Amino acid sequence: MHSCEKPIAPSTSKADEIELLSLLVEKYEREHYSIEAPDPVEAIKFRMEQMNLKQKDIAPLFGGKTRVSEVLNKKRPLSIKMIILLNRYLGIPLESLVASNKSIKLKPFERKAILEVPSISEYVKSYQSKKALA
Repeated sequence: MHSCEKPIAPSTSKADEIELLSLLVEKYEREHYSIEAPDPVEAIKFRMEQMNLKQKDIAPLFGGKTRVSEVLNKKRPLSIKMIILLNRYLGIPLESLVASNKSIKLKPFERKAILEVPSISEYVKSYQSKKALA
């Protein structure tokens, strides 16, 4: 919108049309250009670069210099404590630290058993539909 144009009043047909178009664009972008959570190690390295930090600076969050090196070289997984501290002190989103861990899965028979519980099945369906819409 150009600065010389009048603002669009809310609750008008023009405002509704713009709102609908913006929702359609968002949905299209999610479906065709979705952005996955980054690899946790890459998220940590990126934040370190942003904050101009060295491994020794963040060693207390990991329990020592050796552990920082092991995590950043993907030789040791992040612990729950490390994840919480990285979120708390460096502001790295929890989703960036945990969501990309695709190695944690249920075995097929376990998945089947858990999804037979109605309340869990409903939650998973609603979560997946929200994730598809988000």
